[in-house]
Amino acid sequence: MSIDKTSAHICVAAALATAAIGYQAWRLLSPPTSDSPDDRSRSIANGVAGLIGNTPLIRINSLSDATGCEILGKAEFLNPGGSSKDRIALYLIEKAEETGQLVPHTGSCIFEGTSGSTGISLAMVARAKGYLCHIVMPSDQAIEKSQLLERHGATVERVAPCSIVDKNNFVNVARRHAQEFGAEDPAKRGFFVNQFENPLNSEAHYKTTGPEIFRQTKGCIDAFVHGSGTGGTIAGVTHYLKRRVPQVQCFLADPQGSGLANKVNHGVMFAETEREGTRRRQQVDTLVEGVGLNRLTRNFANLLPAGRGKKCLLDGAISVSDSDAVKMSRWLMANDGLFIGSSAAINCVAALDIARKLGPGHTIVTILADSGQRHLTKFWNDEAMAALGHSTAAPASLDEFKSV
Repeated sequence: MSIDKTSAHICVAAALATAAIGYQAWRLLSPPTSDSPDDRSRSIANGVAGLIGNTPLIRINSLSDATGCEILGKAEFLNPGGSSKDRIALYLIEKAEETGQLVPHTGSCIFEGTSGSTGISLAMVARAKGYLCHIVMPSDQAIEKSQLLERHGATVERVAPCSIVDKNNFVNVARRHAQEFGAEDPAKRGFFVNQFENPLNSEAHYKTTGPEIFRQTKGCIDAFVHGSGTGGTIAGVTHYLKRRVPQVQCFLADPQGSGLANKVNHGVMFAETEREGTRRRQQVDTLVEGVGLNRLTRNFANLLPAGRGKKCLLDGAISVSDSDAVKMSRWLMANDGLFIGSSAAINCVAALDIARKLGPGHTIVTILADSGQRHLTKFWNDEAMAALGHSTAAPASLDEFKSV
């Protein structure tokens, strides 16, 4: 009888071994599919463009452990251009090629007004596809962004910060250059990306970022939180998730000085730093770069009520102070080894606040748009932050972040 049991055990073990070998062979030989999270490790990427997207969703351990929630960050800083803007750079350029607005290797030039990250992504994709690139940016942005743009072969023009209604605003200057380019040679086209008002911006995230988050969480997501610069990411992802996960709540993370949070929460565009005699700088009065506005872009407006009886797609907004943004960046470096940029820092402050309000057992997703590597001379410069009155020491505990 014992011999029979032993034989049976041997047969079972052999069967399991055979099944395991078969499974590994299937994994190695079967072609990758778009639903596979490890596509990159199993195939050859088609140039730089083939590396864009399908970024990992990582658990932010310190925030998750402290709240009892799963706080997850989409590591967009792992895109080849270093930020989530790679997605729109590729998508908008390829759409322009499809419609004949751009033809590679004709001396055509891509123009854009940007605080930096979109420009870097555009310069990278432009170089890979055979275009020139001319970027106009506010002169108060971190100098390393200009340096990165130049290393990517772009022409960089830094202009004084001013209102969007001013003809010399960085966006308007880029638009004007695009209109004037190629006047003497029709084959050379100037293409203005227009990321703030171009609906293809949010469409890119609706078709890529949103589906990736849905797949990576298997649809088990309770909240999504993100800031807004152009409004493309938060609009595209929110529209996608709301249509597939009825219970999901979506929130805006807004830096100080931006009026968007007040617009979402109260229907009026206003920021405390806009009070007469309080503003220190043009545009949005914050040290956070890339997010926060005091006007509505076309992409962001798609989230707001568009008529009587219509409801805002966002469930609320959290205003984040510069001080908390700095503290969160230092906390995550000290406790998680995450070296993030300023917009990712406000996202994490807001995600922590939402986790506390929802309570343990919930899943909150946010975007880690870029790393601290392009913020070394400002946001990650301790002397510069100290001069503005911000402590750069890592907080002793998360209790230093008070719920909004």
